[in-house]
Amino acid sequence: MGESRSAPLGFAFFLIIRTLAFFCFPLSTAGIRKGVGLPHKILCQNTVQGRYLLVDDNGYVCTALSVDSWTRCCPEIGERFSCLGCNLVSNCCNSYEYCVSCCLNPSRTQKDLVVNLKIAKPVTSGNYSSIFDFCAGRCRHNSASVVHENAYASDFHHCYFLEKNTNGVGETNFESRLAGINIIIGRQGESCSSACKSKGKSCVSNKLSVLNKCEMLERYMRCKGSCFASTGADQPAEVVDDAPKQTNPGACLYTEQETLLSCAGTHQHTRRLCPCA
Repeated sequence: MGESRSAPLGFAFFLIIRTLAFFCFPLSTAGIRKGVGLPHKILCQNTVQGRYLLVDDNGYVCTALSVDSWTRCCPEIGERFSCLGCNLVSNCCNSYEYCVSCCLNPSRTQKDLVVNLKIAKPVTSGNYSSIFDFCAGRCRHNSASVVHENAYASDFHHCYFLEKNTNGVGETNFESRLAGINIIIGRQGESCSSACKSKGKSCVSNKLSVLNKCEMLERYMRCKGSCFASTGADQPAEVVDDAPKQTNPGACLYTEQETLLSCAGTHQHTRRLCPCA
């Protein structure tokens, strides 16, 4: 009898102790709520090319010392998608990091266009996986901005443009038409005949029409945000900075009358863009 009474009492005591333990010491998992007290870290992609600056995939430029060592993100201060030192007509910049930052702006680069582009020309090449991959790759090098194989045509040699001309013809068409041609920028007042000769080459007159486009001028020259139609025999060309104001200093010029194109054409205030071979 004594044993039979103590059993229910013991079981009841056990239930009371367990209930108290449940309310006083809840399971640790019940006390963790999503988003409370646990900072959410987002990892960034960033460039590593520069010695002093880098840009993350959010479009912020910062110094290598100020980047978050864990997330690899730049501090969200300053201008996002900054185009500091960029020519917004040619889409070329004098800094790699600011080229990438400017390129990342959705209003300048459309994702649905760039993710379908091949990274290189061979058919086996992959496509860019994101806008950041496109911008980081495109700004790093630009064959169109190189002259004499190892020198840049201008300080604005980091470019992110989609390579096509006004007729929608791709870069491959331009390259095939300029196969074997060296693009040389003449000195002020110098003809293409003289500029090519100084490099041991000859001016190829039937290639002047290929260069006689704003797209081509803006790739090789600064153009300072403007490109105008003109009628001179010295075109395609760029007006030198110290030219008289009425001649549009710094602007690029192309001719609408291609019959006037000539290797011999000169003008005292322009530097010519010349096809040599």
